[in-house]
Amino acid sequence: MHDFSTTLYRWYHQNKRDLPWRKTKDPYKIWISEIILQQTRVAQGTDYYRRFVKKFPNIRQLAVARENEVLKLWQGLGYYSRARNLHFAAKTIINEYHGEFPATYEEILKLKGIGNYTAAAIASIAFSLPFPAIDGNVYRVLSRYFGIDLPIDSTSGKKEFAKLAAELIHLEDPGMHNQAMMEFGALQCVPKNPGCLSCPLHDSCFAFEKQLVDYLPVKEKKKKQGERFFYYYLFEKGPVIYFEKRIGNDIWKNLYQFPLSEEPHELSEKEILRKKLPFIENGPATFVSISTKRKHVLTHQIIWARVIRLEISDDTVINKALIPVNKKDISKFAVPRLLELFFDELKWNT
Repeated sequence: MHDFSTTLYRWYHQNKRDLPWRKTKDPYKIWISEIILQQTRVAQGTDYYRRFVKKFPNIRQLAVARENEVLKLWQGLGYYSRARNLHFAAKTIINEYHGEFPATYEEILKLKGIGNYTAAAIASIAFSLPFPAIDGNVYRVLSRYFGIDLPIDSTSGKKEFAKLAAELIHLEDPGMHNQAMMEFGALQCVPKNPGCLSCPLHDSCFAFEKQLVDYLPVKEKKKKQGERFFYYYLFEKGPVIYFEKRIGNDIWKNLYQFPLSEEPHELSEKEILRKKLPFIENGPATFVSISTKRKHVLTHQIIWARVIRLEISDDTVINKALIPVNKKDISKFAVPRLLELFFDELKWNT
């Protein structure tokens, strides 16, 4: 194990990327970076991180911001619950910790949106506490190097990897250790076609020796992606269109969108035209166009979406829950990336 760690740290100091959150011990900024990098590649997340900490340079400014302001800044990153949880946790830190970021693993773990991995990363990097941060990269490195074929998503597997990771942690510099492990998995021991021959650990790596690199790590649970069918209704009245706010515990919670009708199956254009218009309570509505079908892939679901564009008049009575918005103001609203893509196709008659 000593040779493993020594070689790993040498590799890290020679190959680590120059990333902005590695230049600070501020737990707030480390927290922001860790949340952004969940489900987000470093290349994409870096610019978001810079914009986020420039707009909200400290916990208090994040806590007092309006939710739409936070979501708008997050737009395009996906998994918007991360932004909502950041906002909520910032308020918690102000109200319950007098604005000071909690300095123990246990207290960090209590914050909304923070799990074991993120708590360990913050605790080790910001406060030098010896908690191993185990993400997908770390599972992959440990599984391959030490030859562990227990499924990483099983209870027994998680216990085994946690035990090994705790044994490996560098007690004097746990933050460096955790970052080295994650960086090695991100750059060297990558999921597909890793550069094993150039790897400084290949001569003592179990998976390389046994030709099991493509087999490890093992997963036991695979979720099938479900399909959903979204039909957005774009009601136009001169320069005005209408939005609704997504509520309920579903994707894109608290973001804005064109009024949406979700169907259990795909509709043909004839079926769309014959369907009773939702959101219109009375008065005229004229069909303008129906967009092409757009596919939007999320982790556990595939969305097929179209926009039905209609013109309405002052005599049209529309659902009171809808929000009138001038077309020139749509950029002020946080919307899902899927809707942004439709915006690019539309030609506003402003």
